[in-house]
Amino acid sequence: MFDALKQKWNRKKLTDERFAFLFDAPPENEVVVFDCETTGLDPKRDDIVSIGAVKIRENRILVNEALHIFVKQSRQISHESIAIHHIRHCDLNDAVSIEEAMERFLYFIGSRTLVGYFLEFDLAMINKYIKPMIGITLPNRREELSAIYYDRKIPMIPQGNIDLRFNTIIKDLSLPELQAHDALNDAVMTAMAYLKLTQKHYT
Repeated sequence: MFDALKQKWNRKKLTDERFAFLFDAPPENEVVVFDCETTGLDPKRDDIVSIGAVKIRENRILVNEALHIFVKQSRQISHESIAIHHIRHCDLNDAVSIEEAMERFLYFIGSRTLVGYFLEFDLAMINKYIKPMIGITLPNRREELSAIYYDRKIPMIPQGNIDLRFNTIIKDLSLPELQAHDALNDAVMTAMAYLKLTQKHYT
């Protein structure tokens, strides 16, 4: 009841009708897994450098339809950030504006459920740009990978001392480790973990 009222209120606040599809019924058996690489961990102060996203449809990761966007930066990227994601300012010569990146991201996700690791942070970064553009934050349903992992592990470890670090989850699930801190690679690894945790097959 409350969720329905919230969605109705958000729909009224939408200022750009091109994105009314965000409120459509989501496609059956589809979710989008995404990840952002950023200049830091403060959504108010830092910026998005790249976005990676993949769709899961019928328990299959559609890597051939993946989204991988690099975003132009108005400021030099710090050495600390480069040390993490290895994206330098000179690597962004063919990058797009944040406005174009957000539009492409919205058309890609549609009304699908969003899945991610440390999803609250990535959503805060996305919403920082989305709200001024369309008047609302993302209305999509969301699922946090670490929460799903915790729920699966807690019956086996009642004392609750569960390591929720991303690389620990990937290793524990016996999944291949791709190059870390690459937005698309992280999205693909998260998608594999999500499928395994939800007892679905993955490819």
